[in-house]
Amino acid sequence: MLNKTQIRRVLDTMQDMFPEAACELVHKNAFELVIAVLLSAQCTDNLVNKVTKDLFKKYQTPEDYLAVSLEELQHDIRSIGLYRNKAKNIQKLCQTLIDQYDGIVPDTRDELVKLAGVGRKTANVVASVAFNEPAIAVDTHVERVSKRLGLCRWKDNVTEVENTLMKKVPRDEWSDTHHRMIFFGRYHCKARNPNCLACPLNDICREGKKRLKAEAN
Repeated sequence: MLNKTQIRRVLDTMQDMFPEAACELVHKNAFELVIAVLLSAQCTDNLVNKVTKDLFKKYQTPEDYLAVSLEELQHDIRSIGLYRNKAKNIQKLCQTLIDQYDGIVPDTRDELVKLAGVGRKTANVVASVAFNEPAIAVDTHVERVSKRLGLCRWKDNVTEVENTLMKKVPRDEWSDTHHRMIFFGRYHCKARNPNCLACPLNDICREGKKRLKAEAN
């Protein structure tokens, strides 16, 4: 596991590598963001953005999503994985927004997770990006990078990874760190072909050292 000095180096290095890291899901407001993040589960942001380009023109309010049949909504998002279940959750989410929140997306994680299809990760993203609440959303990239570097234990589940990162990363850096770790995992420390040879952290990364040693042998 990394010590405090090494953790500071990791955070500073990621800032240097990806100073402009931010949410890549295209949206104009909190409502569009929660729909986009819901759609992004097990799907790339690029594909979601392609779908929402037209989707957000057709559907602009919770009422719009409920004004069509489930089959029509499924058809509109059919290129996205798990589209049938996601369409159901979108309509349930919209109904809840109307019934309980006057059609407005709630601004706290505790309320967000009550919405259909909104888990802890989605709630953290929306709270952070839309409402500027400090949060670390653990997606596949954040989990992979955290474990490879030794910020967390290999056996940690998603919630344990989140809790560990919140303890080790200064609170005022949570949201930025979340985005930088995603960029680091998406564009540098990739799942199948991490760029260990060119990584400025390979001397302290347990996975990097192991891979470089294997290549040397």
